[in-house]
Amino acid sequence: MPNFKSAISVAALIAAAALSCGAAQAQTYGQPYAYQVAPQDEATDQDAQLDPRLRRQIVAIQTHEATGTIIVDTANTYLYLVLGNGQAMRYGIGVGREGFTWAGVQKVARKAEWPDWYPPAEMIARQPYLPRVTLGGPGNPLGARALYLGTSEYRIHGTNDPTTIGKTVSSGCIRLTNEDVMDLYNRVQVGAKVIVLPQTTEARAPVQQLSYAPQKTAQRAWATVSQAGLY
Repeated sequence: MPNFKSAISVAALIAAAALSCGAAQAQTYGQPYAYQVAPQDEATDQDAQLDPRLRRQIVAIQTHEATGTIIVDTANTYLYLVLGNGQAMRYGIGVGREGFTWAGVQKVARKAEWPDWYPPAEMIARQPYLPRVTLGGPGNPLGARALYLGTSEYRIHGTNDPTTIGKTVSSGCIRLTNEDVMDLYNRVQVGAKVIVLPQTTEARAPVQQLSYAPQKTAQRAWATVSQAGLY
């Protein structure tokens, strides 16, 4: 694990925490780099702050997808990891705000512990005060773990703000509490299929009451969104 320097810009760190795949509210300009103290993997009890419906739990699911598949129910802010035998681990998540939701099929391209955060060019153009890189650590907006989806800028990652779970807050990334993303990280293999269901005007029935098989339209939706640069 690399050694991290002490923070050089509190303003940059606050901005990063608020804006990773999320809306901007900070007013100060950041520095080119923001450094973190060395991370620890002890649980921070973020889950205790969640609404009970958003807490990690095993649920029934009807799906033809293979064990190890991730299904993201955007409309209901749930992520399901298919366990097999009609069961899934369900996690509460934060999803994209209006104009930044997407749907499609991808794979986990790589995994990272305490990932560094490099805001994409499109985000920096919208929010120029962001630090150009925030090194991994407890204050990093990507949290304790990240699963990178294909070659896109989208990720499934942790968060340093558990109050955003269950809300539409990001620029397209899918966030979990640090405890939950660490649990998911340990269960998911590189190459796992990730199915992101579309947001609708009305919340759909929970996934466990449905049988879902990805359609070609979902794959076309992914191609459209990924090319649009909506992060």
